Amino acid sequence: MITPNKISLAQIPTPLQVIKFEGKNFFIKRDDLTGCELSGNKVRKLEYILYDAKRKNADVIFTCGGDQSNHARATTIAAKQIGLNTKLFLWGKETSTLSGNLFLDKMYNADIQFLNKKSYDRVNEIMFEERINLLKKKKNAYVLPEGGSTTLGIWGYIDFINEIKKQIDLKSVNSIVAACGSGGTAAGMLVGAALYRADIKIVAVNVLYSKEEIKKKILQLAEGCILDYKLNCKINPENLIILDGYSKEGYKRINQSKIKLIKKFAAETGILFDPAYSGKSFTAYYENYLKTGKRKKNIFVHTGGLFGVFGRTKDYL
Repeated sequence: MITPNKISLAQIPTPLQVIKFEGKNFFIKRDDLTGCELSGNKVRKLEYILYDAKRKNADVIFTCGGDQSNHARATTIAAKQIGLNTKLFLWGKETSTLSGNLFLDKMYNADIQFLNKKSYDRVNEIMFEERINLLKKKKNAYVLPEGGSTTLGIWGYIDFINEIKKQIDLKSVNSIVAACGSGGTAAGMLVGAALYRADIKIVAVNVLYSKEEIKKKILQLAEGCILDYKLNCKINPENLIILDGYSKEGYKRINQSKIKLIKKFAAETGILFDPAYSGKSFTAYYENYLKTGKRKKNIFVHTGGLFGVFGRTKDYL
């Protein structure tokens, strides 16, 4: 087995807490507490990715996402901490009213290129074309796909399984439920569960891609990681469950029924969910596990995204 190196960025291990909501107790893994500015699940992946970027003598990091991308914000700030600049290719429009993650991107001096939806569909091509242009100027750009979802980046969530098995007996756990954008978090947990011989379901609540598309992405990432790092394990595709239908309003929007649940949960527990990821995945967890009495053996992962709330304050209030 080849274990890649990483730099230390995240505040880990994160707590595994028992939370009471509507009179029912359940487990929540607080990956919103991986840091302050670096809050959320993305920083676990960036520990590996940015080590690799430094090793390859990168001058700048290229990455992409929506205009309120948690990954873009975390990459920008983490890169600054190791002396690198970023260029972000964001799906959205230039605006004079900066809020949430986009405010932080600007605060940390990221170079931002906005793309419309049609252009963003070929964002990887655009980033690689830009990289070639920089190479002609003897500048080295390290290109990172959305969400940090690479066979290297997902090591952050292979580690996550090792971390959580020290907090709870995984034999008592049926499933781990988390939001799923680009698929890296679920892929890492799937590999980690196989590697540490934990027979648990990884439940991904898709918020961006279709059920079929995200399942394919997750399995390809997981299998690719096993091949790249010669891991002694085998993925059972049946251990991956896509919990579909919780982002019908679209990646950049959230409906009022979900916001109502988010506000009620915040009022009872002091824990706030974001509009793009954890707010939708908690709705799925609430409807499929908490209300049905299946909560005790199913862990919900809060993947962070707090700054995204500040791009939706009017909706929340």
